[in-house]
Amino acid sequence: MSTLRILAALAWAWAAWADVTNCACDPAKPETMQARECGLCREAEKQPPEVKIFYLKDTNPRKPNRWLALPRAHTSAGHHLDQLPDRDRIALWIAAIEKAGQLWGDEWGVAYNGEAVRTQCHTHLHIGKLLEGVCSGKILTISRSSQIPKHPRKGLWIHPAGNKLHVHLEENITETALMR
Repeated sequence: MSTLRILAALAWAWAAWADVTNCACDPAKPETMQARECGLCREAEKQPPEVKIFYLKDTNPRKPNRWLALPRAHTSAGHHLDQLPDRDRIALWIAAIEKAGQLWGDEWGVAYNGEAVRTQCHTHLHIGKLLEGVCSGKILTISRSSQIPKHPRKGLWIHPAGNKLHVHLEENITETALMR
């Protein structure tokens, strides 16, 4: 089998495994929360109802330096970032950026993987140290977190750029900009 066919088969398998767009997690029906891709939904349900945003250390042993920022609230199947109300989505970005700054000073990055590659359905942002010299995608320079675009179903990652923020758009796998 040619290398190209092997790579195509692996890409197809990854996409099929990672697709969480039809996630069936429903906190009102505990039996729907048992799938592997519902792990972060289960973590959200462990939080007190008054908690709006919480953080988890990434449990993936290949990502020992990563944290996740998550909303307590669930949205419909797939838990898409753009489904959060604007104020909740902006609050999530602000909280993630604040945590990133606490952890990594001015060398932080926050990433949201695109829908096609997510392996957990509950909305979450990856927090980590930005890899040196990484730059990709379409770049938007903004002044405030409230200017981070909704960018439905696509990934994006952000990092500081002086007193501004750079938002990298038009990517699916974005957490690769962060140190593992």
